[in-house]
Amino acid sequence: MISVAVVDAETPGNVGTIARSMKNFGLSELLLVDPPELDPDGEAYGFAGQARDDILPNAQTVTFDDIVENYHTVACTATTNEDPANHVRYPATTPADLTDSLRDVEGDICVVFGRERVGLSNDELARLDVICSIPASASYPVLNLGQAATIVLYELRELTVAETQHPEELHTLAETPAVEGLHEEFDRFLGAIGHPEEKQHKARRLFRRVLGRAQPTGRETKTLRGLFRQARQRIERAEDD
Repeated sequence: MISVAVVDAETPGNVGTIARSMKNFGLSELLLVDPPELDPDGEAYGFAGQARDDILPNAQTVTFDDIVENYHTVACTATTNEDPANHVRYPATTPADLTDSLRDVEGDICVVFGRERVGLSNDELARLDVICSIPASASYPVLNLGQAATIVLYELRELTVAETQHPEELHTLAETPAVEGLHEEFDRFLGAIGHPEEKQHKARRLFRRVLGRAQPTGRETKTLRGLFRQARQRIERAEDD
């Protein structure tokens, strides 16, 4: 069970945005410490999308002590210490590495986000178990609260989402015989256009390397093969006429 806590949020809209991100990435328990008023007709519910039906209405108002006492906690902060001289914000992990660090945790987990302007205080951070920070530009590392939550929850999707809308493979490579058939058609195309024989070997090699980097799908391979074949056939018919 991974919960999300928002401490002393100032803007109802950010609470709604976080609830929506929770819905996107398979989380359901939202804990609020000193929250703003969440008017069902206000911006929190307006920003929440389908999370207005369950996550926001079921959000629990708790104390910071409740979170510390009942969860393995992940504190999200924009700034970290650069060395171990100060222990409050060091060591830190990134959202990309967070999943592996939480995979074997026994018990409930809570990802804790702080205030829009100042985040979590040092005293609050000192009471939480893990520090997580999003790598960003050193000149402006502070993200909007809703944006930061979305990034962190996205990286946790392996632990929270059983199935996505994506197929198992978004890019299915063409089978080797189909790719070789494309190369054969390209060879015939070179002959049809009268490409110099002494240069055909180089052209074939360049085409093979380009195709290797492209890693085409079966449909792409079939389409390219058809285009080369049609071009070759038109050239051959023109020569016959």
